[in-house]
This record gives sequence, structure tokens and C-alpha cells, in this order.
Amino acid sequence: MVASNKPRTPEESHETRDEGWWESVLADEERFSSTHRTRPTSAHTPPADSHAGAVKPDQPPEPAAEPPQPDWVYAESVFKQDQIISLRVSNHNRGGLLVEGEHLYGFIPYSHLVDMTSQTDLERENFLADYVGKEVRLKIIECVPEEGRLVFSERAARSDAGRRTELFSSLHQGEIVSGEVTNITDFGAFIDLGGVEGLIHISELSWGRVLHPSHILKLGQKVEVQVIDILPERCRIALSLKRLQFNPWGSVGNRYSTNDIVPATVTSVVSFGIFARLEEGLEGLVHVSEMNLEGATVRSLYSEGQKINVRILHMDPQHQRLGLSLKLDAK
Repeated sequence: MVASNKPRTPEESHETRDEGWWESVLADEERFSSTHRTRPTSAHTPPADSHAGAVKPDQPPEPAAEPPQPDWVYAESVFKQDQIISLRVSNHNRGGLLVEGEHLYGFIPYSHLVDMTSQTDLERENFLADYVGKEVRLKIIECVPEEGRLVFSERAARSDAGRRTELFSSLHQGEIVSGEVTNITDFGAFIDLGGVEGLIHISELSWGRVLHPSHILKLGQKVEVQVIDILPERCRIALSLKRLQFNPWGSVGNRYSTNDIVPATVTSVVSFGIFARLEEGLEGLVHVSEMNLEGATVRSLYSEGQKINVRILHMDPQHQRLGLSLKLDAK
């Protein structure tokens, strides 16, 4: 990890931490890989989702007999020392894997498996099922005895024991660091900061609309990112790529006005209209009600990359929304 002395812009320096950050950042991830809570009476049952609004994966069958609880003293020792341990995969569900051994019982979220990718439901099922019965090298990334939470990571175990502690003690919110893209998912990209991975949520990749993170980053790519939140107790680091770039929404009112007719490029064609880009990071929607289709379909008249002229209907910089029209005569 290499820290940069690049100064923060005024826009970045006045931004304050949103207390609901992790709920929004991880909302998409949690649809597929919920953090579970182990019930005190059944350590094999994956723990309940800790983020409101997430879709919980299917639960595995209840065991015939109640298994013993994890050895929480041992678990806390392993967690604090950032040790690497090996556990056997005993079961799986759509959210990840259940593991046990050495008096430890817990859960590995799907996003913390080394070879996880965007997969179909069938591919995902087969991928997870192949783990059952195998020994996996892991680190504990969440250990909360009072909540019965014991969460493991295969990805974290790729770095040396103790490395997590070193990095979390040296990282600071707002710091600019360099790293390497290690995985790209539907909800964002994981960046290796030299022993600990951080997540750039899809909403933090660009000021413009991002159809998929792979359109912005590639595996193995070296990038500079800004640390926007750190949760050492959960082994989570939130990163941003867009905050190191010019924010076109910050001064959009200085460059454009309502009813201005400006050139744009079609970036996406959908059933209800088209999205068009005025400049890098500044996109708006032309709804079908603002188009002269004359019986034709949107897709028959417009295509990605097409150059058009649009009229600005309204601007909402705070929510990064731009309403556009192809009806160039203002009423």
C-alpha cells in the first residue's frame, strides 16, 4: 500500500460520513451474501442478516441434534491475532458456506470466497456445493460473541497472519492509497491494499451511471482510491474511485441552464426512453413522453453512441439527476 499526498478537493473535504453508509454500500452485496448470525442454541444455523432490507438466502435444514457452541475465548484470540486457520466446509446455502472445526462454527459469505464471480443460480449452486467436505484456509473477519456472530473469509487468508492489524492501524479515513483490482462483481470491485481488501461499491466508481463495474475496472489493474470509511471490527474498508475525479455535478448550474439545447451522446436505450451523456459523468434521462416517436419504438430510432441534441428540462445536482427532452421547442 502506498499513501499519496494528493490534496483533497473542497468538495471532498466537506463531505461527512453517512452513518448509514454500510447499509447502502453493502445492500446489493447482501442480496447474495448476507452476513449471518449464529443462534446460541445452534451454531450451524447461519446468522441472520445484519443489514435491513437485504434479501436473506435460503436457510439450510435444521440439524437433528443441537451442535455445541463455538469456543468464543479461542475465537476472539484467533481474531485479534489475525491468525490463519483451516476449517472443514460442512454445508452451504445461496449466501455462502458453513464451516466447522477446532471448536469453531461459522459462516463464509459468498463474496469472501477466493474464486467467487458473477454466476447464474445453477453455477453458483454447483460452485458452493464443490466446497462441501473440503478444508479451507481462513481468517476470522467478524467475532461478536454477544450477537453470536462468527464470520470467516477465504480471501483474507491470502495475506500473512497479522497483516490486517498492521494495515488497519495505518489506514485513515480520507487517505489516498494505491491497490490492485482482485475481483469484480455486480455490486462493485475488491481492491487489495497490500494484505487487506477494500470494496469500491458500484455507486463509488464514477460520477456517471455505471452499467457494470467491469466497464470501469479490469482484474489486475493498479488504481488509486480514497478511503471513505473503515470498520476494523468488521474488517471492512469502503473505497471510492470517483472522489478522486472531477465532480461534474458540483458546478453543473454554472455550465447549463433549464431549456438550454445542447449536444449529447446516447449511452443506453431502454423501453421507457434513453439515457444521454452531456459530458463525462453527467448523464440524464429522456423519457418516452419527451420523444417524438410517431408510432415507432425507442430502439428502432436510437442506439448507443448516437449523437443527438437535447433540451434540458430540469437539474437536480444534489441527487445527480438530469431531465432531458428531444422536443426542442420549449412550451
